Amino acid sequence: MTEALLQIKGLRKAFGALVATDDVSLTLRRGEIHALIGPNGAGKSTLIKQIAGGLKPDAGEIWWGGQEITALSTVARARAGLGRTFQISALAMDYTVLQNAVLGALGRQGGVWRFFAPVMKDPDLLEAAMAALNRVGLADQAHRRTAELSHGQRRLLEVAVALTLAPRAFLMDEPMAGLGASGSKRLTGFLDDLRHEAPILLVEHDMDAVFALADRISVLVYGKIIATGTAEEIKAHPEVREAYLGEEVPG
Repeated sequence: MTEALLQIKGLRKAFGALVATDDVSLTLRRGEIHALIGPNGAGKSTLIKQIAGGLKPDAGEIWWGGQEITALSTVARARAGLGRTFQISALAMDYTVLQNAVLGALGRQGGVWRFFAPVMKDPDLLEAAMAALNRVGLADQAHRRTAELSHGQRRLLEVAVALTLAPRAFLMDEPMAGLGASGSKRLTGFLDDLRHEAPILLVEHDMDAVFALADRISVLVYGKIIATGTAEEIKAHPEVREAYLGEEVPG
């Protein structure tokens, strides 16, 4: 069995009486895409925030490359190689596409702040930023203000910013949102290749993309994982079909 780079053990997070993640355990193996699916409000984004370090779990452990990182900050996890794209855009809208990508590349150098004008003349940062933009098809938009991009283009820019960090694994929260059919198809192909560079924990509502991409799928319902398996196993799982895929299972 392929080695697990990321291990989640018994993670729990409650907000008052609402239990958002309830004893969640899962792994992300090298070279795979592990999709996390579930209805709205199932706790998917809350789980991703805990893995990324933005939200402290009430119980459980997070292990990364054989080391426990449960108490590490978001920045420390990013520096350790855990890359993230967000469900809600975290881009600097008044900056250009290239400026956003350069800031990501700067973070790879340790996040030491430098005056912005010199940063934009740094050949190494510019090269890393443009390479990432080229990979997602945004090189021709480099000097455009980010606020002028379509929603789908902003999603691609978020992926490019994550790429500049050269992460060892990706956490992706609904990267297909707003892309449309052609954009989703293109990003699906890109992620299919990207898994060989770094594994991906993928939260996604586009089930065509999930079933096309995922080596394994975990289904989260009311904070609990009710099933983990291949696409075919998940499609055939009675509890999943009833709770999430919206199908009535014959008695």
